[in-house]
Amino acid sequence: MKVFIEQRIIGAVQEILTGRVNELLCDMQFPIPTVEFGEYRGGLTVVPSIALNSCERTEKERIIRLDAYTLTVIFTLPETPESELYCYAYSGAISRAIYDNPTLGGIVDRAVITGKKYLSPKKLNCGESWQLVITLRLTIEEMGNAG
Repeated sequence: MKVFIEQRIIGAVQEILTGRVNELLCDMQFPIPTVEFGEYRGGLTVVPSIALNSCERTEKERIIRLDAYTLTVIFTLPETPESELYCYAYSGAISRAIYDNPTLGGIVDRAVITGKKYLSPKKLNCGESWQLVITLRLTIEEMGNAG
């Protein structure tokens, strides 16, 4: 069975989130829900969504044959007094994990965080969610796309 580069990228990001990011969260002075994937729900874990898109390449990237992707990780947190703090904790842990492993374990040539958005509920104390949206730009040599 052929594994496409897109599947490998998403798998590598999930590994970093459930591995290194969780380690960093556990080292904090206050309890932060860990990152999991699957059907987990509740206060002990958070299940982020991951979206991967091809993106426009620069002229230089076309010449040197690099593929470019945009990956978005979205954390949706129920409104609690700690939700804003959790958003900052996840953001910091992901930044550190990507800084420590900019190739996602050798899957990409370079991963760079290009944006972070902290979205508070439109109306406080109405049961709406907080969101953290982290955007990464990934580049990969085309020759590595063979699978």
